Amino acid sequence: MNQYEQLRSNLSQLNLQNLAENLEYYRKLVNNQEISFTEALLALTQQELKYQNEERIKRSIKRARFPIVKELAEFDFNFQPSVNPKVISEFATMSFLDTQENIIFLGSPGVGKTHLAIGLGVSACKQGIRTLFINCHELLLRLTRAKEKGHLERVIRRYERYDLLIIDELGYLPIASEDANLLFQLINGRYERKSTIITTNVPLSSWGTVLHNQAAAEAILDRLVYRSHVIKIKGKSYRLASAQN
Repeated sequence: MNQYEQLRSNLSQLNLQNLAENLEYYRKLVNNQEISFTEALLALTQQELKYQNEERIKRSIKRARFPIVKELAEFDFNFQPSVNPKVISEFATMSFLDTQENIIFLGSPGVGKTHLAIGLGVSACKQGIRTLFINCHELLLRLTRAKEKGHLERVIRRYERYDLLIIDELGYLPIASEDANLLFQLINGRYERKSTIITTNVPLSSWGTVLHNQAAAEAILDRLVYRSHVIKIKGKSYRLASAQN
């Protein structure tokens, strides 16, 4: 193995595979005296940093478990004029995490609540914020199983550690009274410590009915609505509009 081959091998062993793959191109430029060695090394390291950041974002988005990746730039604010794009842009800076504020997207099915929640989640991942997206029904199933196995506290602590927790579709399926208590334990554990985004089609005044537990509903809302942004989307359904076209 000559020195050049050894260099490529070393780069690969250092997990600098992208740098190794671009090495030959810049070696030729240096040999042809088109750029200096320093310029070549600078370009190689800049490309490597960009590549590693892109890979970090990909891993973060994958770990967040979004059902589909949607960007805020894809959201049609003209179709939903009740949503203020400036407000959403401010959310995308993740400044609301600094004060442990919550966001509740409220509206009928199909108006874009989940799209906005995912878009904010993706923005969080790009900024290195530990994020998890989970359907409310799936979350309650996981908490119920953990309680049955005696692992509830451990599982709740795991969900509490996420800097941004996105709970999707609260109220789309009925919630048993005992499940409402589990949800309260989770929300209470994140209260004034971490931020949560919730999407729901149920007015806040009706949560007691949906949760079949008025006391738990009031306790959950007390902790969620404090330092919270409630975004009411009054527009039409994207899916119905697409079906009619």
